[in-house]
Amino acid sequence: MQIRLIAIGKTDNPSVQKLTEEYIQRLGHYIRFEFEIIPDLKNTKSLGISAQKEKEGELILKKLQASDDLILLDERGKTFSSMEFSDFLQKKMNSGLKQLIFVIGGPYGFSEAVYDRANGKISLSKMTFSHQMIRPFFAEQLYRAFTIQSNEPYHHE
Repeated sequence: MQIRLIAIGKTDNPSVQKLTEEYIQRLGHYIRFEFEIIPDLKNTKSLGISAQKEKEGELILKKLQASDDLILLDERGKTFSSMEFSDFLQKKMNSGLKQLIFVIGGPYGFSEAVYDRANGKISLSKMTFSHQMIRPFFAEQLYRAFTIQSNEPYHHE
């Protein structure tokens, strides 16, 4: 199985970018992983929030294949403990899934078309985080999940 993380917009904070890259590099030890950034839309001041979500949604949907399992990182999604998230990933891998895709939306979330295409939603917290901060948080949780599966001492419970 391959995991892809797709995010809208680049990170302008070098510290956030460096931390994200560190965990992405670590993930390579466990699984084929790809991180893809969809560039920010231009001239969004003339667009309403709905139109911006629609345009971002079109860009997200173009990145998908019919067989992809799409999980949205969404504040209204299911919450997991780290152990539960590790089990969730293990079940996905055991199912024979070719590609699992997680998406971090833009500042206003996802279009209805993206919600309709999604196979699930995950929330990392009841709190709201910036779409840039979610990147290192999620990359670290993926890494943690694989260390749990490998019985490595990274996670303490």
